[in-house]
Amino acid sequence: MDITTHCARITGPVSYLNGGGCTLNIPIGPCLVERLGDQSIDIVWGPQGQSSVALPIAEIQAAQDHGHLVLLD
Repeated sequence: MDITTHCARITGPVSYLNGGGCTLNIPIGPCLVERLGDQSIDIVWGPQGQSSVALPIAEIQAAQDHGHLVLLD
């Protein structure tokens, strides 16, 4: 599997469902964006990269279109 990683920044609300079914937002700040194939993208954040979530490509594209996710490289 080919994995492509980019440095990025969350600048607005990008939501996801946690394990308990609650909707949370990825915190504003730096993150890594890793494409994991054709259907999903993994967002990694936190001081040691301890938090992550896989989101559908359509949701990532919508976040970029609204300026809530900015690729830095």
